[in-house]
Amino acid sequence: MILVADSGSSNSDWRLNLPDSKPLAFRTKGLNPFFVNEKEIAKVMKEVPEILPYAREIQEVYFFGAGCITPDRREIVSNALSEIFPTAFVSVECDLLGCAYSTFGNDKGYICTIGTGSDIGFYDGEFLRPSLHGIGYVLGDEGSGSWFGKQLITSYLYDKMPKDLSKKFAEKYKLNKDIVIKNIYQRDRPNSYLASFADFLSENLLHPYIDNLLRNGFDEFVRTNIMTNVDYWDYKVNFVGSIAYHFDLQLREVCEVHGIKIGTILKSPVDELFDFVVERETKVLHQ
Repeated sequence: MILVADSGSSNSDWRLNLPDSKPLAFRTKGLNPFFVNEKEIAKVMKEVPEILPYAREIQEVYFFGAGCITPDRREIVSNALSEIFPTAFVSVECDLLGCAYSTFGNDKGYICTIGTGSDIGFYDGEFLRPSLHGIGYVLGDEGSGSWFGKQLITSYLYDKMPKDLSKKFAEKYKLNKDIVIKNIYQRDRPNSYLASFADFLSENLLHPYIDNLLRNGFDEFVRTNIMTNVDYWDYKVNFVGSIAYHFDLQLREVCEVHGIKIGTILKSPVDELFDFVVERETKVLHQ
């Protein structure tokens, strides 16, 4: 039995192949090791009733997650999953690699994630090329949910948001400076808190201010992350993530302006990733 996970900072999607049945699908909160420790990850998994009956039967676990970019961070996740699935082989890799598997398979190209956070990498059909990007919501994450959340909050608190939108924002969130500071500086998962304001973008998508904000955010992502690669026009660029998916019109038009060849845009890669991993491991087994 093979368990596959795609984990962002906000949510983790899981698939388990079951004999003579469709895959078992479930969701947990995001398990980014920059924001949750080993004990917290194990606790989350122990609270998933669907998976516990199979815990000792699962032979392989493939986890692709945000924040799993260094050996020590990957070890945090691996140790926690090994506690839950004691007889399984556990592999932990970064979410970008999982997104590349799900959209490119064995082809080459640039893979971008734009969800709670944002990142980019070049996939050569097997491995990811090291990137200068993916430096997190404080310093980077251009065009992501957390980036747009910061723009909305600061625009509102500085009284720079158009009056009609500001009224809607106030009614929906009932924010003040103290509430914002407490959630960002004193509570867990500040990046997910910031990204939660993306709902406001969807609800007011036709407003010129929101449309312009989206285009500016995607333009910053493109200029900072894609166009700094000298060969970006030679390859397709695939996108994965809720922000890229829900605001694909603005994203596509910004990319078109800069001559970027968009391939696939997926909201979530988990089904395609699950199929890729299961097929790959089945081939290995029968070699």
